[in-house]
Amino acid sequence: MVAAMAADGVMEHPNRATTAARATRAVVVVLLLVSAALMIVVSVGGWKSIEGAKALQVALIVAYLGMAVLVAGWSRGVLPVAAALGVLVAIFAVVAAPGWYARDSDGFVDPALSSDVLGLLTALLVPLQALLVAVAMRAFQQRWNVAVERPVDGAPAAA
Repeated sequence: MVAAMAADGVMEHPNRATTAARATRAVVVVLLLVSAALMIVVSVGGWKSIEGAKALQVALIVAYLGMAVLVAGWSRGVLPVAAALGVLVAIFAVVAAPGWYARDSDGFVDPALSSDVLGLLTALLVPLQALLVAVAMRAFQQRWNVAVERPVDGAPAAA
């Protein structure tokens, strides 16, 4: 069990010790990292073709990486934020994916990666974000924050 020292006992988090909680945490971290990696590839591959919201893209990537670190450290409070940003990124991806496919006409600046590849990667963000939302909310239901104080060395617990 995960434990921390309290003034007169040890604080344990029994919900963190379950296999389901550990697996769910790992899946959330992986989904956040894969999402950030896809956003990095799309951003770098299409940087000169992207018309706006470059700062927002960078902020979302940084937020996803930061949330992955926090979730790896058992931070339960960031899970609803991850789900909300997952919905936002999914909406942006649904809107942006067709635009990448429409760039095969004359008059468009060629991105560093093929427009078809960027469209596919952007489209892949949609189901990935849906999965992130579902798993993050499942992780939130696991109540990682519940703490139980146990006396040290059999000493009676303070009332």
